[in-house]
Amino acid sequence: MNVFLLWACALGPVLIAEALLARYEVLAYGAGWRVPVTKLPEGVPYARGAAPDGPPDAYLVYLDGIGKRRVRDTRDGGQLVKAVLAGAPELRVLGQVQPYSPLAAPLADRPVWAWLRRRIGLLLFLHNVMQIFVADDHRYRPLCNRAVGSQIATQLTLAGYRPDSGTPVVLLSYSGGAQVATGAVEELHNQLRCPLLVITLGGFHNGANDLTHVEHVHQLTSARDRIERVGTWIFPQRWRLFRRSGWNRADRAGKITVHRLDPATHLGPTSYISPEARLPDGRSHLDRTTDTVIEIVRARRSAPAATDDPVA
Repeated sequence: MNVFLLWACALGPVLIAEALLARYEVLAYGAGWRVPVTKLPEGVPYARGAAPDGPPDAYLVYLDGIGKRRVRDTRDGGQLVKAVLAGAPELRVLGQVQPYSPLAAPLADRPVWAWLRRRIGLLLFLHNVMQIFVADDHRYRPLCNRAVGSQIATQLTLAGYRPDSGTPVVLLSYSGGAQVATGAVEELHNQLRCPLLVITLGGFHNGANDLTHVEHVHQLTSARDRIERVGTWIFPQRWRLFRRSGWNRADRAGKITVHRLDPATHLGPTSYISPEARLPDGRSHLDRTTDTVIEIVRARRSAPAATDDPVA
């Protein structure tokens, strides 16, 4: 009991500080106190894969989970992005978006956080977790959605995307990245007027965001993914009872397709992106996830474009 109280006393102030910092970024963006970062570090391209003059079959934006701290890092060392690029060279892929910073500023590159990371690495994850819950708060959600949607639109433009070109944009999101992907839809539609496809991989999101302007949502999930299942429990907008939530409206409109990736887990050696865990057909979990993503994107070419959500 004493140990529990000690942890509670230690983490309580940290969580409060993190919540305030997460809100500060949103408010700083909304008030115009700080300008979002657009320039990437030297040597980091705005996109990889197909050349922008073509145009590519699609632009794919990868939005990582809460482990995302800087431009270059991903939870799997970039293996999923590399695998998609290798398997679908016709795509132009962006992996540098900072989904948990309204100001598009890499967390690990900030001097204070760099110092903390060497001593209390858990704080980096708590910060990104708090950003998800700030984005769930109806008071801050519109600003969060506009900030990250604008960040993605800017990065796509710098990568060669032309508004009104008709080239599809695919938002591939892992875990908490699904909250960012679903929230960015409206701003991307407003700025780029592009066909939008959302793919969630173990998606942890509140279900409140409007998906009217999404052609389709592909939900990659597994019965062994406990973290995604927690999201369906704790966010009321994911419950069928809330029929007018963005997620449930999209579901009734036939815009959501579920793809089972059993027996993958959310994290660990048997996760969706594990290169070691093997399926009966010999493929790794990473291979199957990559194949599924590529099949979804390529199938979109022959499918008719969806219209806006007609379900009230």
